[in-house]
Amino acid sequence: MSHRFSTLLLGAAVAAGIALPACNTEKASALENASPTSEAAATAMSGAAATAEAEQAATTAAPDPSSIPASKIASAAEILARPQVAILCYHQIRDWRAKDSKGAKDYIVPVAEFKKQMQMLADSGYHTILPDQLYAYLTTGAKLPEKPVMLTFDDTDLDQFTVAKPEMDKHGFKGVFFVMTVSLGRPNYMSKAQVKQLADEGHVIGSHTWDHHNVKKYQGEDWVTQIEKPTKTLQEITGKEIKYFAYPFGLWNKEAIPELKKRGMVSAFVLAEKRDEQDPLFTIRRIIASGYWSPKTLHNSMVQSFDGK
Repeated sequence: MSHRFSTLLLGAAVAAGIALPACNTEKASALENASPTSEAAATAMSGAAATAEAEQAATTAAPDPSSIPASKIASAAEILARPQVAILCYHQIRDWRAKDSKGAKDYIVPVAEFKKQMQMLADSGYHTILPDQLYAYLTTGAKLPEKPVMLTFDDTDLDQFTVAKPEMDKHGFKGVFFVMTVSLGRPNYMSKAQVKQLADEGHVIGSHTWDHHNVKKYQGEDWVTQIEKPTKTLQEITGKEIKYFAYPFGLWNKEAIPELKKRGMVSAFVLAEKRDEQDPLFTIRRIIASGYWSPKTLHNSMVQSFDGK
């Protein structure tokens, strides 16, 4: 195993010492003190009713992007003008360890906190959506469920399957799992069978490259190694098209967008930076759900990061 491979894989596992763009964790204190919305309390539903409604919303049919005529797709300006949907990005769901650095804890959400966050979303009336729904909304103005949210998971960590999925199942939530294919079957990472099970159960599998290499540094055959081959691997595993991509570290450049389009991607996800004015579908914003955030802080961050922007 090469030194670069080992370093990247370790970095993907804990993201230790890597400062991702616009992570917003420095705002935690201010967000914690923000007043909670009365709407959340007023619209809290019973567990059974919330689950049933969430399940219905999660399975809302959306057209395949390839079926939408080019003449019906909105301009970049129209897409940018639509209210943004809250999209959360998770990495590891596990309890902190003594060796975890302060920076790494941003990317590690303790199990109890994750459960509280999912309960908050359910009690606040949020409904999970999937990328086809988001694409139809952005390109055609298609209706979304009330209070939509997208849950995304990067790097293929095993605890996303063993911890996050069961908790999401309780609320009827569905998510998007961006898979780094080099890690499949390795200790503490998901297996091919688990990835297929996620796809079979209605979650969406997206590409997160082969080994988490920075897209801004791609040259020549990197596009084949990092995008083309992993896409084919994931299609073989799931039996479904792979149409969505998440940039490692949230880093992207304009040169990447035509390369992604050539390889079948219809949109791509960054982190909390500004969207590109020419290609907003390939710079869809997410925020990292920090391990330091309480459910209230997470909710306030969602509102501040996406409402009206």
